[in-house]
Amino acid sequence: MFGKNPRIAAIHAQKQLLIAESELNRAQLAADLAAVKKSGGTLIEATRSFTAVGSAIGAVIAGIRAFSRHKGQTTAPAAKPSALRTILRGAGLVSSIWLASRERLRRGERPD
Repeated sequence: MFGKNPRIAAIHAQKQLLIAESELNRAQLAADLAAVKKSGGTLIEATRSFTAVGSAIGAVIAGIRAFSRHKGQTTAPAAKPSALRTILRGAGLVSSIWLASRERLRRGERPD
């Protein structure tokens, strides 16, 4: 009666195994979180540089559009828009979409 109960010994051994498994899981989780943080930092840096390039391109496009509007006021309007004007309008549309989506991402909204 005062000896070791085999049933309790088995439960104790199972408890020790569960504790060891939990420690392994904690260590793996810490390693996974460190990898995610490293990847996230790289992604954020890439996004920031892409955003800077996109903003610069948007500024250039806005300047070209302003210049072409000013230039268009001094001459008679053309019957058919030039290819450059069509490209600039398309680029303006793309930059507008880019800026709107960037704002949504900054606010944390999910893109559609």
